[in-house]
Amino acid sequence: MFHRVRIQGLLLDPITERPILILKDVADNKILPIWIGSSEANAIALQLENIKVPRPMTHDLMCGILDKVAAPMKEVRITDLKDNTYFADIVLGLGDADVHVDARPSDAVALAVRTGAPIYVEEGIFERTSELDEDNAEQLRKWLDDLSPEEMGRYEM
Repeated sequence: MFHRVRIQGLLLDPITERPILILKDVADNKILPIWIGSSEANAIALQLENIKVPRPMTHDLMCGILDKVAAPMKEVRITDLKDNTYFADIVLGLGDADVHVDARPSDAVALAVRTGAPIYVEEGIFERTSELDEDNAEQLRKWLDDLSPEEMGRYEM
């Protein structure tokens, strides 16, 4: 079963200085942190902050291609977690069929924020994420709980 999530924010891990994409379950407020690359974080942040760039970036280009070939992005599904790596599918509408395209969650989310497509997370991923390292997971939860809304929503490019 999939749970709809929204982007809670982007922030930098104070220890690794890597960007963290924070997704929050719409129904029960579970939080899913996903460490992502700087380029993908910038692509997401640009769109979240409504910053326009003079030429299309990679994710803008992909959206343009999908638009030109009439393959609307229906949704993003974060489907699995294996060996500390998250997996996602981009679900495209192609005629009467749904086409699933394997993607990194960060790229899929960067496309979703551009198209308005909903983002879903497979139910078991929330539990498996917290099982990865109970001490670090608890520290992260406490850190996230203590962040102000301003800190949670700002990512410095």
